[in-house]
Amino acid sequence: MSVLDGKLKEDFEKFANDLRQKASVSSVVLAKTTVTLLKNLIGLDNKWTVANELMEIVRREGRLLIAAQPSETIVANMVKRVLKIIREDYEELKFNREISEIERKNDGYGSELQKLKDTIIDSIVELLEELDQSVHSIACEALNHIHLNDVVMTIGKSNTVEQFLKKAAKKRKFQVVVAECAPFYQGQELAASLAKDNIETTVIADSATFAMMSRVNKVIIGTHTVLANGGLKAVGGSYALSLAAKHYSVPLIVCAAVYKLSPQYICSIDQDLFNKFSSPHDVMKFSDGGNMFANSHVYNPVFDYVPPELVTLFIFNIGEIGRASCRERV
Repeated sequence: MSVLDGKLKEDFEKFANDLRQKASVSSVVLAKTTVTLLKNLIGLDNKWTVANELMEIVRREGRLLIAAQPSETIVANMVKRVLKIIREDYEELKFNREISEIERKNDGYGSELQKLKDTIIDSIVELLEELDQSVHSIACEALNHIHLNDVVMTIGKSNTVEQFLKKAAKKRKFQVVVAECAPFYQGQELAASLAKDNIETTVIADSATFAMMSRVNKVIIGTHTVLANGGLKAVGGSYALSLAAKHYSVPLIVCAAVYKLSPQYICSIDQDLFNKFSSPHDVMKFSDGGNMFANSHVYNPVFDYVPPELVTLFIFNIGEIGRASCRERV
């Protein structure tokens, strides 16, 4: 049961409805919207007096948002991040040091602290600034990985990868091969955007990735989520691309902000929880088959699971991390 009222309740309900309707927004917008709503919730008067009350309210409202679209792990990640900020700021104000697990249980976050609300809101504002700068921070690493006359392959359209490639193109000349990512063809959008910046770009069918891989120096992709084991929940076609890269010993580099790190391990066998499903009309039109499809079930999954052993390197906005270190950080 929600404790909200007025405009903030409407904002939460609208965001939850957008999640249910699977509104198409970028991951950073999703993260910023979640954090902004929680910041406004924390700023309310007469809703809480001590940290444990605040954390219970954040958990309650966070669960409602997560339940609206369980496959959007970024919402859950941001709720957990805000809860972590509340705990850390409380401990800093009361103890002025990091405390042990036993001290946490004994204290229970039940002391009333005067500056707690202002301190938490300031920390959340810093988090929002970090989210704003995350793509730029990743793009600044581009020149360390893309060299003169490199041939880079990617798939679909990731804003992070797009800015990464454009940043490198300001000082290096290289070629980009983009798998089109059927049936949504987001790769064509990326190719058009790169071509406007005078980057030599070639669009290929997804089925041609293996044939082209022998000419490629490195594969650079984005991802929806980095799972607890270092695996990826990435756009459909990423698994086949990763297998081709592994076969030809081509390094696979993943560009992702830290807010995509998830403490969950979602098994790809559990497709209802792991995946989103788009309309099968893009894959197979009913009008093409008529009665032949009357008793058929056609699925159009949005994501692929990429095992951690296929990933060479992660580039986060806090720096580069190998797959083994990634598991530790998660």
